[in-house]
Amino acid sequence: MKIYLLRSDLTIEHHNQLSLLENLERHGIHHEYQCRAGYCGSCRVKMRKGKVSYKETPLAFVNPDEILLCCCQVEQDLELEL
Repeated sequence: MKIYLLRSDLTIEHHNQLSLLENLERHGIHHEYQCRAGYCGSCRVKMRKGKVSYKETPLAFVNPDEILLCCCQVEQDLELEL
């Protein structure tokens, strides 16, 4: 799947073996985080297009147009405000 980062004007490939946060880090893109488990919400970003799911419902609050990079499962190509 492809992840398009609007602010960076960058597209990266994503495979669900890694979290989205870990994949971004491997590509040299660092975003704030704290817990890496969906508890704190520090890694919250706005999603413009695409679909994600969660194995477990995160405890952090997310709006319908937001995702948690640390624990979401990418279901289709994404466009993120990042």
